Amino acid sequence: MAEQGFEDLQLSQNLPFSQNSFKELWEQLPLDTTSTVNSNTTGHDETWRPDDTMEMFQLINEQQLAENFGENLFELPNDILQKDGITPAASTVPVTTDYPGECGFQLRFQKSGTAKSVTSTYSEVLNKLYCQLAKTSPIEVLVSKEPPQGAVLRATAVYKKTEHVADVVRRCPHHQNEDLYSAVEHRSHLIRVEGNQRAQYFEDLHTKRQSVTVPYEPPQLGSEMTTILLSFMCNSSCMGGMNRRPILTILTLETPEGLVLGRRCFEVRVCACPGRDRKTEEDNKQKKESGTKEAKKRKSAPPPDTTSTKKSKCTSSAEGDDKEVFLLPVRGRERYEMLKKINDGLELLDKDSKSKSKVSVKHEVPVPSSGKRLLQRGERSDSD
Repeated sequence: MAEQGFEDLQLSQNLPFSQNSFKELWEQLPLDTTSTVNSNTTGHDETWRPDDTMEMFQLINEQQLAENFGENLFELPNDILQKDGITPAASTVPVTTDYPGECGFQLRFQKSGTAKSVTSTYSEVLNKLYCQLAKTSPIEVLVSKEPPQGAVLRATAVYKKTEHVADVVRRCPHHQNEDLYSAVEHRSHLIRVEGNQRAQYFEDLHTKRQSVTVPYEPPQLGSEMTTILLSFMCNSSCMGGMNRRPILTILTLETPEGLVLGRRCFEVRVCACPGRDRKTEEDNKQKKESGTKEAKKRKSAPPPDTTSTKKSKCTSSAEGDDKEVFLLPVRGRERYEMLKKINDGLELLDKDSKSKSKVSVKHEVPVPSSGKRLLQRGERSDSD
């Protein structure tokens, strides 16, 4: 009986969906199935009554439903509502200051020298990462407190100077076309995460800034940090891209809802020889600092004493001009007589020097070695 009803049910599915088809399907159901649904129905009435559906719903105890029904069944918890409203909107000008937060978010770079063979090197003096194009740069992430479950690390590139900070950092058209046929959806992104299939690339709808996120992984056993691998897919000197404009990389630790738990920022230069460029810029900074120190020393040094030079000029001018007369009060007759004799002697010396300078000194006339001797004025020749 049940098998026959099942076959009739399959045949009735081909009928058009209308009230008549449902009526025919209902009449073809066996009595056993209808008796389990409603014990009050006889099953012998062949006429279709719309009130049969209402009788089935009346089987439910309305009083029991009212007692067990919760009024807050469709209300969301408060913590979920707070989390939904906590997602911040992306700001037009990103913040570039360091913020360790409650988790003590820090970054650490592997130590490498300034040799020409290095592909990535970090300068602690300049807080700057030097790396080659499309080469992996390992960055170590340290936290003092475990972040919440589902936390992510987000890397965003922005321009350093204020006149360029509103522009979006993208790859140049040349390097974008290199990935045109490789089916890479994020070919315009400058920063990529290597070695992690869970990385996600985003572009903000309002600011159009591009970023990449990767889930935060706790340190492995025996280690205190987590390492992520970043690569920069365009040179700093590329035309149409960065075009020699310095950039900053902002690495943030965020909750799944987008709340920032910590932030670190560092400058990046993508070049052909990271070791050489790092050494050159560090040397230039040292020279600039030493030059400023010398300038400060010069400014802080006391100016030369000009009063002594003025006094010497005054004395020299006084010596040249003896017309001035000075009065010297002297106490005691004997002392006055002694100073008067000294002054009289100096006056005589001055007179003698002046008289000697006025007398013309006769110079001897050189006698010619041969021939006639030159006559002086007032002399007569031998013939006279």
